Amino acid sequence: MLYIMFFLITILFLFIIYYIIKKFQNFSFIKVIDNKLLKWIISILPLLILFLLFNFVNFIVIIIHLVIFMMISDLICYLIKRYRKKEFKYCYASIIGIILTIVYLGYGAYLDYHVRYTYYDILSNKDIGDSFRIIQISDSHIGATFDGNGFRKHLKKLKNTSCDIVVLTGDFVDDDTTKENMIESVNALSLLKPKYGIYMISGNHDKGYFNTRDFTYDEMKDELNKYNIKLLEDEIVEVNDYIYLIGRKDKSDKDRKSIDELISNLDSSKYIIDLNHQPNDYQNEMNKVDLVLSGHTHGGQLFPLGYIGLLMGANDEFYGLHQRENTNFIVNSGISDWAIDFKTGTFSEIGIIDIKN
Repeated sequence: MLYIMFFLITILFLFIIYYIIKKFQNFSFIKVIDNKLLKWIISILPLLILFLLFNFVNFIVIIIHLVIFMMISDLICYLIKRYRKKEFKYCYASIIGIILTIVYLGYGAYLDYHVRYTYYDILSNKDIGDSFRIIQISDSHIGATFDGNGFRKHLKKLKNTSCDIVVLTGDFVDDDTTKENMIESVNALSLLKPKYGIYMISGNHDKGYFNTRDFTYDEMKDELNKYNIKLLEDEIVEVNDYIYLIGRKDKSDKDRKSIDELISNLDSSKYIIDLNHQPNDYQNEMNKVDLVLSGHTHGGQLFPLGYIGLLMGANDEFYGLHQRENTNFIVNSGISDWAIDFKTGTFSEIGIIDIKN
């Protein structure tokens, strides 16, 4: 079955490439070329340049969007022709498709590389003191859109933002993160001075998939300990007299505890915050904790992938604040990205969450 899917995807990809090349060949300056080989070479050249400028994943993303916008432009031109009831001398559908792709993905790149602050107000019937502020940073994937120094620049902007705790909800580093950038990023976190400390959970990328990094997961833990940044692995912290913080292992960890095991000895009259990287355990967490903070989805990254993920059951939600009965769930879109340099379904963000009576 896997081989059949791979074969079909390959055929589809080749058809897409062929479609784009034939569209390029409709340009007047290429049409006049008599030499067929030269015509094909000139038509393929833009795709080759794209392939050299971007990694393979981003190349695919650009090509797919280009085809979609070209087809939309073709349809618009066809409808206009029917309305006018006469042929255009030239149809500029391909040019319009290229322009739309550049504008759309250009704005997507802007949303990816420019980080916003998203504010949430959460009301609670439980006594939490005066108020409680959380800064949530998720999916930094150090080395993707910024290195360790770039991460420091983002944190400098938060330096004067008062808060009670800072939480990092997974995928702090990636397979491509260098040891130097990991150390620089951990050091940068010391710029923040929350009242009750900095807490982190691991995501599916933090331990690495391909053993290509020049540091180990344990070395990262040692570095975090130097700055008293607490990596919670199915652990609970009593933050103050009113609030518990649960840090869960990632779903990919086979020995991770259930939420029922973790809350079994907790005082349910206190406010319980649950850090869970992947937002797909809502049914079990609902009504057992008060607030769940997640990341992982990158806010859907490319429209409409977030909605497709929901339909497939990959995640319970892919972005924003959602309330299910007595539990609030927040999915952060991440401060960075993974592999894809565009965010057309969302934007990069840092979450600032105020919990109030």
